Amino acid sequence: MSQEHRQKSGFETRAIHAGYEPDPTTGAVIPPIYATSTYKQDGVGGLRGGYEYSRSANPTRTALEGALAALEEGERGFAFASGLAAEDTILRALTKPGDHCVIPDDAYGGTFRLFDKVEKLWGLEHTPAAVSDLDAVRAAVRPGTTRIVWVETPTNPLLTIGDIEALASVAHDAGALLVVDNTFASPYLQQPLVLGADIVVHSTTKYVGGHSDVVGGAVVVRDLDLAEAITFHQNSMGAVPGPFDCFLTHRGIKTLGVRMDRHCDNAEQVVEFLSSHPKVSQVIYPGLPEHPGHAVAARQMKRFGGMVSFRHADGEQAAVDACARAEVFTLGESLGGVESLIEHPARMTHMSVAGTDLEVPADLIRLSVGIETADDLLVDLDRALS
Repeated sequence: MSQEHRQKSGFETRAIHAGYEPDPTTGAVIPPIYATSTYKQDGVGGLRGGYEYSRSANPTRTALEGALAALEEGERGFAFASGLAAEDTILRALTKPGDHCVIPDDAYGGTFRLFDKVEKLWGLEHTPAAVSDLDAVRAAVRPGTTRIVWVETPTNPLLTIGDIEALASVAHDAGALLVVDNTFASPYLQQPLVLGADIVVHSTTKYVGGHSDVVGGAVVVRDLDLAEAITFHQNSMGAVPGPFDCFLTHRGIKTLGVRMDRHCDNAEQVVEFLSSHPKVSQVIYPGLPEHPGHAVAARQMKRFGGMVSFRHADGEQAAVDACARAEVFTLGESLGGVESLIEHPARMTHMSVAGTDLEVPADLIRLSVGIETADDLLVDLDRALS
């Protein structure tokens, strides 16, 4: 498929074909796993295809990075060893000691830990603000020193929605960049670069890989100057994935569209069930009309995703016990895989924000709704909550 044809193609077509042409020698339709650390040069400095050392580039990774860029409608994609490695590389590449960032006031615990325990020691300051409140984000900006407005939408785990287009205006008015963590939505449901964001970041461990068998991260940009800075730091810092990890992630991408539709279908049934359950005091899902961000989510997302959070009517211990009783929903961290997961954020993924302004409710349960038979999920939740 030609590059021009691919650019005009639909999402699922790009997911299957972007980043790689069938091998000219064998006709292989899937990128090989190039398990090599170095490459024979055609004379000193004569690189064959631009490859010299696999920290700098590897053909399996090149294929994945091309696919990532195509899915987010960006110019350049970058693969990393984890989502946090991708985040750290962005910050090191685009900020310096003394700079400032705005972050979500209900950010993923690992992101908060990175800002608060790692980057802060390096001299990068941060201020939390609600991504749904443009005035709060604007007020958190420090004129002249804020370099990045960092948002998740939906956020983890409270599923708050930020208006990407409006947040881009706030960031750009301040001379800052807008970074959007698109992990929860996936490129299938939301494409922040199209809405004005400067950088998209993913934990590809989640929906992009989709099978709970590989850890990875991604960055996608349109601006080639940003791409140049990230390219330099990706190579200089070296937090890159190996070829087998790239192969698995790229394989997951090919079914992203069909998986996300099923995740959304099942999540909608779970939300309907939980909304009428006597042990549930609140269901948090952007697809609900009463969700404060519903209108914005409906405008900028294709559908509302496979993540559902809810609060147990009987408090913290009851929430913990419900997580332990689930069987089809596996008790575990992470999200976005084909299997359904259940967790207690306050004691698991978000322990790092305990005692801070980002602390999550103790009675909160977070579900990553998988692609199993929906009726089995509902029976399992009913048993866990009863």
